Amino acid sequence: MQAAFQGLSRHRFWWLALGVTLLLPLVLTSGTLATEVLVYAMAVMACNLLLGYTGLLSFGQGIFFGLGSYAVGIGLTQLALPMPVALVLAVVVGAIVAAVVGWFAIRQRGTYFVMLTLAFSQMFYFLAYTTPSLTGGDNGLLDIPRPAFAASPWAFYAFVAVLFLVVFFLVQRVTESVFGRTLLAIRDNEERALAVGYNVRAFKLLAFVISGAVTGLAGALHAMLTGIAPLANIDYHVSEMILVMTVIGGTGNVFASVLGAAFYVLLSDWLSSLWPRWLMLLGFLLIAVSLFMQRGLFGLGQRLWQRVRAPRNAPAVQEERA
Repeated sequence: MQAAFQGLSRHRFWWLALGVTLLLPLVLTSGTLATEVLVYAMAVMACNLLLGYTGLLSFGQGIFFGLGSYAVGIGLTQLALPMPVALVLAVVVGAIVAAVVGWFAIRQRGTYFVMLTLAFSQMFYFLAYTTPSLTGGDNGLLDIPRPAFAASPWAFYAFVAVLFLVVFFLVQRVTESVFGRTLLAIRDNEERALAVGYNVRAFKLLAFVISGAVTGLAGALHAMLTGIAPLANIDYHVSEMILVMTVIGGTGNVFASVLGAAFYVLLSDWLSSLWPRWLMLLGFLLIAVSLFMQRGLFGLGQRLWQRVRAPRNAPAVQEERA
């Protein structure tokens, strides 16, 4: 019994993620909106691996998201690949391009690293724009099909939910492994990690590859969700949006990525129906997060939970002192 309880406690965040996938169909009437939450949650998890665990502020996530969209679109519409193969293609393309971008980017630090990832983002955007025969240019790739067994919105949601839970489990295992702990050491003190003997560049590059693979999968699922791989998916604004979701949810925790994605997607959908200039309200929200919630929604939840538990623990502490 104790071993089973420890196992549940160890995977508590996965159980919370499962709870989110079960809750969304109960509180939302749109299967498309619910699916969008899970798709962006995967992209934010990948970004969190770089920002929260490795300390890398990358504006290149839109590259992998957009290329994942294009890869699955080309695979399904032009190459007539089976759906699983097309998804694997999106993952592989995301990983390979992330390896190339990361190989150059990790040689710089701070502002220069940020500017380099932003430059790569702009470069890939214009490559996509100037190759309409491959990407569709401004029009994007159209008529991207969904799997036959997931044609309806909620059936496709169930399909994405299964993939989301698998990705969440794998990313969580990565962050809890020796590799993940080493990334935290690099984030906290890169010079000390070098002195101990870690190959810091290799660890950063591998983090980039994993992040690119997961983001590529998210981009592919987004293209299948909307039926189109638009040019906007590879724009640097997508990188900004994913970073905003990461900050809102909180860095350094995988489940925080789910909170950030859900909060941003659902709030954006609600605010956009109220006011055309809803992005201004979102800007005020980011200011509030930066000033009062440096650890994001996850940190806020932790503080509230500690306050709830504090009165319960107080009598036990007093009895021990007596």
